[in-house]
Amino acid sequence: MPCTKDHIVNSIYNQLDLPKNTSIEIVESLLEIIKKTLASGEDVLISGFGKFCVRGKEKRRGRNPQTGEDMTLRSRQVVTFKCSGVLRDKINGRE
Repeated sequence: MPCTKDHIVNSIYNQLDLPKNTSIEIVESLLEIIKKTLASGEDVLISGFGKFCVRGKEKRRGRNPQTGEDMTLRSRQVVTFKCSGVLRDKINGRE
């Protein structure tokens, strides 16, 4: 089961004993900061967790899977994530 925004809000609510509205505001504010930073082209580094990076993808040839028709895919920006060594070790059970 994936961890949803609601799950994160409830965890903050329970662990920090904050009002539910405050927990929602904290999560929404954090996500908005991350979105604005990435939209401006900057990376987001969270120590002990990882780094979100904005990368450019060049224009390339592609194919429509329904029709088989060749097409050109436009250049675009994508977000990538690279986890920190601390998180990688925790995931692999090497704490």
